[in-house]
Amino acid sequence: MDTFAFIIHPIDPKRDVSRKYPFLGRHLTERQIDFFSTFFPPVYISEINGVTSRATGKEVRGWFVACPYTPRRMLELPERTVYRKIIQTGRLAERLGAQMLGLGAFTSVVGDAGVTIARALDIPVTTGDSYTVAMAVQAIREAARLMDIPLGEASAAVVGATGSIGQVCAELLADEVAELVLIARREEPLEELRGRIGVRARAELRTSASMDALSDVQLILTVTSAVHDVIRPEHLRPGSVICDVARPRDVSAMVAAVRDDILVIDGGMVEVPGPVDFHFNFGFPPGSAYACMAETMALALEGRFEDYTLGKHITRQRVEEITAIAEKHGFRLSGFRSFEREVTAAQIESIRKRAQQARRRN
Repeated sequence: MDTFAFIIHPIDPKRDVSRKYPFLGRHLTERQIDFFSTFFPPVYISEINGVTSRATGKEVRGWFVACPYTPRRMLELPERTVYRKIIQTGRLAERLGAQMLGLGAFTSVVGDAGVTIARALDIPVTTGDSYTVAMAVQAIREAARLMDIPLGEASAAVVGATGSIGQVCAELLADEVAELVLIARREEPLEELRGRIGVRARAELRTSASMDALSDVQLILTVTSAVHDVIRPEHLRPGSVICDVARPRDVSAMVAAVRDDILVIDGGMVEVPGPVDFHFNFGFPPGSAYACMAETMALALEGRFEDYTLGKHITRQRVEEITAIAEKHGFRLSGFRSFEREVTAAQIESIRKRAQQARRRN
């Protein structure tokens, strides 16, 4: 049986540590978890069974392994130290028998986005970012449909547009919407991106280094690598849709608390084919996974044991290829979730009505 492994790590330190070590999660502070993670070895989390291709009937077996560092710790420590811990975690995957390794969350963006890690290991590596792009754009399309926002007439924004994921998301959305705002911290890379994708873009392109630009936007896809939230309630217009692909989240929890006229969805939730059992609760409903995890599984089902999505440049062609591979084997966009909870059709309808009322008042 072909095999894979996927590296996870604690993003919300207390919550995520509690999932494996309830006592430590209850009694240690976030700062203590950050500190002790420096000395903690890579952790075996669970075996993954039942991932089965709908096209071929092939089944693959996998494992979750954990790098103990939190996002804040990865930013605080020297890059070489972080690489070393991730590589140690990859070697644990090799010892388990994995033939393919996926990098999750911050392990996929630190430094050169997997290139150094792949060179140090004997098995191929992917960040999963190509399929993350595909599923984020699919999620925005579906959410726009459910919120009665005509995609071809919509204004949209990509926050973190100059990052590796953001650039390809912007390129894809520029073909589908009327106006696209590219948002990032630095103006020079933004202008370079606008010049590069604007040649063939259907959309009118604008750039901004300020979140205030979101006040006129209907559809927002946010993909930064920030440690703290960057999108707050005051930035948003009634009835807007936000697809938050970032981990840690880009959208403040205050948006969900005080803006009942905004639809916030977690990006990249994918239904996995077969009677999959992860033997671990990472916050998703049974049978669903992050898109980056799904890319690793899809490559294993396809028998594509090669370095796949690595580095800071993701091509549109690679996004289209992994989308075709995943669809062939039965992966597809799953239902929406927001801040660890299911988003129901009734909730979406309620958000639509409140947004209409808010627009009439304004």
